[in-house]
Amino acid sequence: MRNRNILALTLAAAATLAAVPAAFPAAAATAANSRTAAAHCPQLSKKLSWYGDNRAHLQRMIDERGRCSHPRLGHGEKRPVAAFDWDNTVVKNDITDATIAWALHHDKILRPRSWKSTSKWMTDAADRALTKACGTKVPVGRPLPTSTDTACADEIFEVREDGRTMSGAAAFAGTWDHRHTVPQYAWVPQLFAGHTVRELESYAAKARKQVLAAPVGATQTVGTHEIPGYARYYPQQRDLIRTLKKAGFDVYIVSAGSEPVTEVWAGGKDGVGIDREHTVAIRSVLDRKGRITTWNQGCGDVPVNKGEAIPYIDGKRCWINQEIYGVKGKQAWHKQDRAHRIALGGGDADTDVTFVGDATGAHLVLNRNKSEVMCRAYDDADGRWLVNPMFIEPLKQNPDLYPCSTSAYNEHDGDKGPVRRPDGSVVPDQRDSVY
Repeated sequence: MRNRNILALTLAAAATLAAVPAAFPAAAATAANSRTAAAHCPQLSKKLSWYGDNRAHLQRMIDERGRCSHPRLGHGEKRPVAAFDWDNTVVKNDITDATIAWALHHDKILRPRSWKSTSKWMTDAADRALTKACGTKVPVGRPLPTSTDTACADEIFEVREDGRTMSGAAAFAGTWDHRHTVPQYAWVPQLFAGHTVRELESYAAKARKQVLAAPVGATQTVGTHEIPGYARYYPQQRDLIRTLKKAGFDVYIVSAGSEPVTEVWAGGKDGVGIDREHTVAIRSVLDRKGRITTWNQGCGDVPVNKGEAIPYIDGKRCWINQEIYGVKGKQAWHKQDRAHRIALGGGDADTDVTFVGDATGAHLVLNRNKSEVMCRAYDDADGRWLVNPMFIEPLKQNPDLYPCSTSAYNEHDGDKGPVRRPDGSVVPDQRDSVY
């Protein structure tokens, strides 16, 4: 994990913390100065299938923003940035779910002193349900027998997956900014409190091996929950990342998962070759012994916290602005000028809509029928939104119109409202057309 020395600070001492505009129908001359130059532009593989003319649009953006048109990138000229969400954007299925499932199957969750202490928003009902299901016989700090205790595994996974107990009671309550965090996402690294980063990385690596070996379509059972039992790197996204890097882009992963888990999947030749320095996810504060705590590093004007500012919706913008462009304080939550925004953003869900929308060159969205991001994508206000079906097991067409004009926008207080363009006009309801 990046900045291990910072993360290892005690809680008391923890720190509080392009480009020329170019639309897709740009003039042909912007791609390269000659056929000879164009021949040396890194090319996306033509053997890999993309929807419609998405490959051509992406290639044009790469040529315009990359070293094909800017040979001094990295040598006096600032590199353009591409940023991708991880789960269901670069890989099929959710690596956090895979890691939690593996941990539950192998008794790797440690009993907390109290379940309520694991999240500032946990309800009394969830605390009671988890305590009843998992018991109090296991000493605090020792592994719970979740491989055989179906009730305990069920309750933990239900809280993580749906923010509810098995009886249907709300697991989290209180006040939080719904565009900065969601408690059950923040709870994942908190669930691994007491483990070292290296231990969590080893669990993620073993889970990764298991789900990559499973056949496409495989499922697994956690308690009584049936979830996907396989994962795959999308070849198209691997190729896109490879091509972007060859063309001189700095490529980042920005995920709402736990950072050690994301780093295991993103790095190395068998991943997508994105190192720790270019991986941004939920960053846990470590104690003096290097163990994960229930505290996280902060973003913008939010200091060390209990989950209030994770890379989630507007939080992804904050983390990109802070970690990539060095924007500090409240300003990190705001949209920056073109010189301090990414060229390409890729995502699949409402959690990604803000940073993907901030991109100046292309907004790539994999269609998972998530309303807010699909409203933005289909409205295509700047002509740079690219919608692609998932490359593996794509969803069928959403039979309903996306409710863009009424309830697709995720408000800060948790309510739903209309999606608006920068000029304040309301996006009309959109039909699902790319599937």
